Amino acid sequence: MSDQPSIAAASGYYRRHIFFCLNERANGQACCAQHGAQQAFEHCKARVRELGLAGPGQVRVNKAGCLDRCAGGPVAVVYPEGVWYTYVDTTDIDEIVTQHLRDGVPVERLLLAPDVGR
Repeated sequence: MSDQPSIAAASGYYRRHIFFCLNERANGQACCAQHGAQQAFEHCKARVRELGLAGPGQVRVNKAGCLDRCAGGPVAVVYPEGVWYTYVDTTDIDEIVTQHLRDGVPVERLLLAPDVGR
């Protein structure tokens, strides 16, 4: 028997993982950075910590480069569910944190339409 964890056990290091697109385009094209993505990322990270949701077995908040869904920006995606969000302000981020990251229920009103791309 191997001392290595199974793939299923290893893939469960975080219960949920949220990635915020923080991409900034120098050529002036639309990008998430133009819509307060950095502030939303920082707010999310702080709220996850405040609610005691951070760390192994819980929630991880990460920066991402371009997620190639610029037309819906700013965007974030939650895994393992693969749920894509667009948001406007910290109230939206708070709702994603409590309803989805903590309680496991996607926030329907903030879902990014599946056909939105670059």
